[in-house]
Amino acid sequence: MEEPAGAATQRWRLLIAYNGAAFRGFAAQPEVPTVAGALSHALGRTARLPEAPLITCAGRTDAGVHARGQVVHVDLPVIAYDGVRLARALNRQLAPEIVVRQADAVDADFDARRSATARSYRYLVWNAPAPDPLLAPVAWHVRDPLDLGSMRTASDVFLGTHDFRSFCRRPVGSDPSRPLMRRVTTARWHVDEGPEAVDADAGTGETRLLRFEISAGSFCHQMVRSLVGSLVEVGRGRENAAGLMERLRAVSRHRMPDPAPALGLCLVSVSY
Repeated sequence: MEEPAGAATQRWRLLIAYNGAAFRGFAAQPEVPTVAGALSHALGRTARLPEAPLITCAGRTDAGVHARGQVVHVDLPVIAYDGVRLARALNRQLAPEIVVRQADAVDADFDARRSATARSYRYLVWNAPAPDPLLAPVAWHVRDPLDLGSMRTASDVFLGTHDFRSFCRRPVGSDPSRPLMRRVTTARWHVDEGPEAVDADAGTGETRLLRFEISAGSFCHQMVRSLVGSLVEVGRGRENAAGLMERLRAVSRHRMPDPAPALGLCLVSVSY
């Protein structure tokens, strides 16, 4: 049953996860599949609305980027369902590509974007001579041997508050002289799998899954992918920490390495 115009609404906070491979990013776009488009459509059907509701997310992800801890808010008519039933109804329509992990009624002043104090991302690199078919959808395969120690040292360059214009793709039409100040609180590499021998037919070498974790108050467009792309160049021996510091201070994308592929990036959590 549809609610009459002007009916009271309840704001909901949704914690969602999604596989970004099938979507052209989070933000709704006409005639292309997006996370926001699919979620908004499912919410409209669940709440029996005449049109899909507007949703606000903590951080827009690009095409191919995944999420485990994206947060959105949406205002729905006050009807008789709780968070468990709402999540279940949405997941029947959206899973497994999009999953509502939790749904909670919140105060009307909660804003998924503006109320957030930090975002955390993870990037996976499969560093091995041969690809791994199970990791291929979620990790960047880098064949070259990587010096993890140098990558860890270079990551420290990005800690603190900096103008990240060298490592961000500025929106079309924006002022190129305007600083893109961001405060990075965590930037570190981990090894999730130890060395192991590979098949003799494929040669021998170290195989490991590298995990880059980064947290900041907010991020600019392609920032994490640009940082990872540059850090992998450090691991290859083509760049070093001093060079990254110079690039950071230059506030220019001239001759920058390509950003890392989208498939390895995942929005892990949002803090409030």
